[in-house]
Amino acid sequence: MITGKLRQDVDRLWEEFWTGGITNPLTVIEQISFLMFSRMLDIRENINERKAKRLKGKSQVKMIFGPKEQELRWNQFKLKPAAEMLDIVRNKVFPHFRTVGNSGSTFSEYMADAQCLIQKPSLLVSAVGMVDKLPIEDSDSKGDLYEYLLGKLTTAGINGQFRTPRHIIKMMVELIAPKPTDIIGDPACGTGGFLAGALEYIYRTNTSKAGLIVHEDEDGNKNTTYSADKLNPDELRHVQSNMFYGFDFDATMLRIASMNLILHGLENPNIHYCDTLANAMPEKFPKLAQNYFDVILANPPFKGSLDFGDVHSSLTGKVKTKKTELLFLILMLRMLKTGGRCAVIVPDGVLFGSSNAHRSLRQLLVDDNQLEAVISLPAGVFKPYAGVSTAVLVFAKGGKTDKVFYYDVERDGFSLDDKRTPLPEKDKDGRPNSDLPDAVEKWQVFAAGRNKKQFDDRTTRAFFVTRDEIAAQEYDLSIGRYKEHVYEEAKHDPPKVILSRLKDLEKEIASDICKLEGILK
Repeated sequence: MITGKLRQDVDRLWEEFWTGGITNPLTVIEQISFLMFSRMLDIRENINERKAKRLKGKSQVKMIFGPKEQELRWNQFKLKPAAEMLDIVRNKVFPHFRTVGNSGSTFSEYMADAQCLIQKPSLLVSAVGMVDKLPIEDSDSKGDLYEYLLGKLTTAGINGQFRTPRHIIKMMVELIAPKPTDIIGDPACGTGGFLAGALEYIYRTNTSKAGLIVHEDEDGNKNTTYSADKLNPDELRHVQSNMFYGFDFDATMLRIASMNLILHGLENPNIHYCDTLANAMPEKFPKLAQNYFDVILANPPFKGSLDFGDVHSSLTGKVKTKKTELLFLILMLRMLKTGGRCAVIVPDGVLFGSSNAHRSLRQLLVDDNQLEAVISLPAGVFKPYAGVSTAVLVFAKGGKTDKVFYYDVERDGFSLDDKRTPLPEKDKDGRPNSDLPDAVEKWQVFAAGRNKKQFDDRTTRAFFVTRDEIAAQEYDLSIGRYKEHVYEEAKHDPPKVILSRLKDLEKEIASDICKLEGILK
């Protein structure tokens, strides 16, 4: 996490946009992203120049800026006067963004509609000066920096729905434990948090002790960069080019997601404009639309319904529904390879809804696929912008369900009110303030088949339920249906003792009243 002076610099940069008249948090992040991207292009061009000089005529190095485009580079226009800088950035730098990379590349796709919305020259000068000081050369620092920027979406009302809390993402990624050979997708990627979380996991779990790079920030806090030195060249190429795919139908989200992944060290994120529930998905991306992904991680929109005519027929075969939270689950099953696994956040209504569509979907997950886990989350996880109770479903495409792991998360490390204040590691009684690490640890023990007797006790937070029990309950998946509660018998004093106590109290009150009357005389 970023701390100290860097946090203050980012906050000041945010305030500069706010006082400069740009108050929409998504717009602020997008404009900062463009400036960071411009600086990154200049850094990359410096590397290209050194490479070309070193190799001389031995290799053709593709340059980002032509001989007549040098004024578009960060180290050039940042020195210009305010009005001239704004003219160059608005009318030359942003159009140049659209030409970076080959036609149809990620660069050209998410920069196609890039616009400079900064109107005041003074604001641009301040923003450029601040971005120039940010440590975006280091992949670990710039990833944390961007996460801090995205965290400001949680104070933005409805806009906060685009971002799943980072610690929830981390838990879901660890439940799935993706491998460096997997292909990972998110059909409603928003800011790309799940893909960035999976990338971090791949690098962290494939770095040897010798490959760890530990460095200190200005406050003396130690940070670690993971080099992924255990990955072979083919695996590295796969991770960088073909591993991650995200889809969304909000152009702003596409740009922010792409920049988020680039700032986390992904060279070529495959982020595409598409309504994945619509008829256009199989037509536009026939290969990706079905039987393609090894892993799907997602937090799709909870509410809403579509007309049947807008939904592809492959999503309304076994389950007739217009509800988006159900359609996305069917979509994920379609997109997964046989044996592919998914971790997805769903509202609790999906677990116990009584409509034919709800029951049919749950039966589909249990009988025709392998439902592995139901992780119940506390109701305040998505506050301040949503108070709905949710759960994480983990399932694999194909196979049959045998036993389903349940875990009741009561604490996630933050207060469950609208402020979502970070809590100490442990409370006053010594109990951890976050159950998430324990949920992952218990899941790993259960999945490995070790010490399964500990999961027989349904009065604890972690237990399992058999497929037959679930079927007998009409495929109700809610944790409350199966968890057992221990009620302690309340102990009270005998009525005569309580009555005697009341009489003594009445005497004290009468005595105090007499004293008060004496004072008033």
